[in-house]
Amino acid sequence: MKIQTLRPEDALTSLQSGPDGLTATEAARRLEAFQANSILHMRTVPWWRRLAAGLTHFLAIVLWLAALLAFIAEWSDPGKGMATLGVAILCVILVNALFSYWQEYRAERSILALEGLMPDSVRVMREARLRKLNRSLLVPGDVLLLSAGDNVPADCRILEAFDVRINAATLTGESYPVARDAQPTDAPDLLHCRNILLAGTVLVSGEARALVYATGMRTEFGRIAQLVQTGGDIESPLQRQINRLSRLIALLAMLLGGVFFVLGQWIGLGFWNSLLFGIGIIVANVPEGLLPTVTLSLAMGAQRMAARQALIRNLPSVETLGSATVICTDKTGTLTLNRMQARVVVWAGRETALDSAPVILPQALRAVASLCQTLQLGEVDGRQALVGDPLEEALLRMAQHSGGAVDFPLVDELPFSAERRMLSTLHRSTGGLVLYSKGALEALLPIASRFLQEDGEQPLDEHEQEHWREAEHRLADRGLRVLAFAYRAVEEGYKREDLEQDLVLIGLVGLEDPPRPEVPAAVRRCQQAGIRVLMVTGDHPRTAEAVAREIGLATGRPTVITGTTLASLSHSQLSLALEARELIFARVNPEQKLQIVKELQAKGETVAVTGDGVNDAPALRQGDIGIAMGLSGSDAAREAADMVLLDDNFASIVAAVEEGRAVFQNIRRFMSYILTSNIPEVVPYLAFVLFRIPLPLTVVQILAVDLGTDMLPALGLGAERPDREVMQRPPPSRNDRLLDRRLLARAYLFLGPMEAAAALAAFFFVLRNGGWQYGETLAPDEPLYQVATTACLAAIVVMQMMNVFLCRSERGRPFGFGSPNPLIWAGLVCEVALILFIVYAPLGNWLFGTAPLPVSAWLFMIPFVLAMALLEGIRKARATLDR
Repeated sequence: MKIQTLRPEDALTSLQSGPDGLTATEAARRLEAFQANSILHMRTVPWWRRLAAGLTHFLAIVLWLAALLAFIAEWSDPGKGMATLGVAILCVILVNALFSYWQEYRAERSILALEGLMPDSVRVMREARLRKLNRSLLVPGDVLLLSAGDNVPADCRILEAFDVRINAATLTGESYPVARDAQPTDAPDLLHCRNILLAGTVLVSGEARALVYATGMRTEFGRIAQLVQTGGDIESPLQRQINRLSRLIALLAMLLGGVFFVLGQWIGLGFWNSLLFGIGIIVANVPEGLLPTVTLSLAMGAQRMAARQALIRNLPSVETLGSATVICTDKTGTLTLNRMQARVVVWAGRETALDSAPVILPQALRAVASLCQTLQLGEVDGRQALVGDPLEEALLRMAQHSGGAVDFPLVDELPFSAERRMLSTLHRSTGGLVLYSKGALEALLPIASRFLQEDGEQPLDEHEQEHWREAEHRLADRGLRVLAFAYRAVEEGYKREDLEQDLVLIGLVGLEDPPRPEVPAAVRRCQQAGIRVLMVTGDHPRTAEAVAREIGLATGRPTVITGTTLASLSHSQLSLALEARELIFARVNPEQKLQIVKELQAKGETVAVTGDGVNDAPALRQGDIGIAMGLSGSDAAREAADMVLLDDNFASIVAAVEEGRAVFQNIRRFMSYILTSNIPEVVPYLAFVLFRIPLPLTVVQILAVDLGTDMLPALGLGAERPDREVMQRPPPSRNDRLLDRRLLARAYLFLGPMEAAAALAAFFFVLRNGGWQYGETLAPDEPLYQVATTACLAAIVVMQMMNVFLCRSERGRPFGFGSPNPLIWAGLVCEVALILFIVYAPLGNWLFGTAPLPVSAWLFMIPFVLAMALLEGIRKARATLDR
């Protein structure tokens, strides 16, 4: 038998308890059997294993290999600085492993935040005595005493209640105070049972004696925590891309290295020389700067997002948000201001707008607005004021500004419930008892017999009822939330069950929660950017649809799916329903919100989810990016989310999407730049093996490019700001790759060969001027050979200095000059300083096996730089015309 269906005394019996509570012995026995009343942590991976995972994922293995090869090179050819470079690579691995470990630690904190919402101590009846115990000691069968302001520490069945109202927003998403009493009910949903108090909710008013029937992870609260814990770690699109990219790079590098080792053996170079050349090829193809550049790009994007009121808690989410194809957003406070305002009153057959001009409303209407409410005395900005539901605050303001509020003593109350859809309060006025009621018109019409006109009360026949419905429809069509007001005189000695009958309708009030001014433009930007916005709210469907129309989410007849309808849909039916052009979800519960997100992801969408309550935590974690509200959100929501909106504003999400999209492009810019230099690093080894010439570039010089001269300009590319067109293009799909054929063709078949030609030309230019003849061998320590390899290295660096501008755009601007990027210029300055150190400083010559270059060698490189810029400009112009 479900506990909500039992009478209070039967509920006590079912748990073998009584009005005086449990004995100390029985409570101790049950505590051992049911365990502590707390949110238990699931078994987690030991810290050392999580740290080890950060050191052994695929990209880390590639970097380990690069470091190992550097140490091997140092061992086989000491004194070239390879050990120092190997240590630098190990530092990169360690920093990234620590960063990954911190991200996993953050996930555990979401459970701690859930526990933080629970009260520390409660008042409990034990052995007929009232005691104050820590909430963790509660067991099923305990009898609690709760009063206004108390957090509910466990799932309870109410035994006695006086004027009890709770705020269940953390579980249901509804901020309207909900009445509770001790009467049995057949309602199957515990979230809405009138005699149930669930853990995590708060008593807004009244006092209650309640029986604990579920504790810890067996509560509804614990079930949500279980969903958060078992939701699994969702790999971001960027993480998937990096993992795929690292596998490709590792395969290519090792394949080429193996091929060159075999070629070296085949042509008789000997084992160590062949191994050295194989190492050189592998090192040339490993982009050692990938992780720091990706991290910087994400960090810079996160900083810019923070300046636009979006705080990133999980760096990969910066790029994930830019890839979002669907945003599932709440309504209240995110799309709207969460400030209800009364706009229109319909009474005595006419419609009156409530604008800046003062309007005097009839006393009966003002009495309902003033008295039929559940506002509580609280503190606002350091002063005492009535606070509570924004709708009731708006009605009270309306009464105050339209003739003055009415104040009669409260005698009785029939609280609001979802079934009745109305609230009634009984007051003692100067003329006797009067019942004031407000609620949905369809709830009041069947129990009303008259309506109020200026000349008195008139019969409410079917014809007049139709007039009232038409008036309601007119207001609803304008996006207003409509409430009906009614009253009736009550005789002394009344029966509560007979109060709500024979009512007199007074009028209708149309209220709105104004959309944020920025939201309609933000919605349009989403639509232009190919991002679909779905409203997923716990509010009433009509309210949700009205707001959707006002902000541009709905232009025709949107499909509105309620939680009840959603529960009846099969997997395939929901999948098809999600294809509707305009779609709104209303009255959804936490599991249904999670279900929507999972189904969207199954359809290949990258989903961003907003939320503010404990109930939103599972969906926030499941989404590709969870977005919590910073002003109104709960701690649990913020801890489960990847991003926190500091201003709770939907427009800030769109601004953050723009920054996130820039990150995807920036990583592509970096990849174009860094992969281009692979070709001039590999081609010299090909030429050495195939044409039996002196090796134009040494392994240590390759690393000087990869970890030295290229690094800072590449980091500058990773910090580019969004371009003007970024929100006019569709989001990258899950099938879009950071490293695609177009990027590879540009780097390996176009820009790279030009750099390789310049590097080899500079190498042979120096050799020819030094009198070298083809077939002549040169020792590594010969001055001519050192100057020639230095020219090859310098040519690569100079070409890369132009390439950093070419890589700022894939098409459009011919030479990539656009908005200023100080980091690129700073990187170029450092690059110049570093190459001059390598070429002209004695220490640089010793570390990298180089020698000073004559001016003629530098001048020889200039035509190659200009030709590269010209050819790339022509290519971009043609690509722009072909779009």
